[in-house]
Amino acid sequence: MMDIPTTMRAIDPAEGGGPEVLILVDRPVPTPGPDEVLVRIAAAGVNRPDVLQRQGKYPPPPGAPSILGLEVAGTVVGLGAGVEDFHLGQPVCALVAGGGYAEYCTAPVGQCLPVPDALTMIEAAAIPETLFTVWTNLFERAYAVEGDTVLVHGGTSGIGTMAITLGKLFGLTVIVTCGSPEKCARAIELGADHAIDYKAADFVAEVARITAGQGVNAVLDMVGGDYLPRNLACLAEDGRHVSIAVLGGPKAEIFIPQIMARRLTLTGSTLRARSVAFKTLVADELARTVWPHAEAGRLKPVIDRVFPLSNAAGAHALMDSGAHVGKIVLEVRP
Repeated sequence: MMDIPTTMRAIDPAEGGGPEVLILVDRPVPTPGPDEVLVRIAAAGVNRPDVLQRQGKYPPPPGAPSILGLEVAGTVVGLGAGVEDFHLGQPVCALVAGGGYAEYCTAPVGQCLPVPDALTMIEAAAIPETLFTVWTNLFERAYAVEGDTVLVHGGTSGIGTMAITLGKLFGLTVIVTCGSPEKCARAIELGADHAIDYKAADFVAEVARITAGQGVNAVLDMVGGDYLPRNLACLAEDGRHVSIAVLGGPKAEIFIPQIMARRLTLTGSTLRARSVAFKTLVADELARTVWPHAEAGRLKPVIDRVFPLSNAAGAHALMDSGAHVGKIVLEVRP
């Protein structure tokens, strides 16, 4: 173990509310359990589930800390039982079930990826949550492969920008939807093949036009609600639809014969509550398939703004506004 204090600064709101509930408090430095490491955090990513948790709508899963934050980058400074010594002192980024908005947090060693020289700590902190989410849903659940055309909603969100980045690396044609001409232009600049302003045009008609009536092979959807039947209308035969959030509502009405006639697949997933064993398998696959691109400098997150941990409220206010493009990051240690 390295020299570790007993207390730390963290964002651990006592009750739900607006961004103003995100104030620094003192908390005990956690102790790593078996197969866990203790990370001295340099930076932490901000994600939409953090906002829902802040609002009191998304309690952490059993056993997870109430401190916000699902992804971190930093240095391993402590080892739990069963973790090999070589991990000590390593720069890592990690997907965690909570605890990231703090100076220290524990992470299952299997959910850590080494931070390559090509990434800064701030960049590394902005990767795990969206990378695990997009990889498991677009590439594993929707079986997107080279040559496929995919539709991704929220094109300039953290998820959307990661989908564009991975789509470019793995040979997909990526169509995104965005809420303004400026965001559409930014999405194209980042590598999207097509961007549809959903406020100015019907994305179903636009997808039909772009694909010459063929439709897309997969849809990655975080909206839900009345987008679901419209998304199904965008799918090609044997198309796959993956739901990862329901920002537009949890219920939809669909026409079942359409699914049968065109052999469509509807699936979805949540990541936070999945087991450490599952997330470790994903991390292993990412280490083999995606991380070489990070090491070569080809996988870079899109970062909108960096805030100090002490201004987590400002970071959440920006996310609430929807004005950001890509990721918002909290810097814990300069």
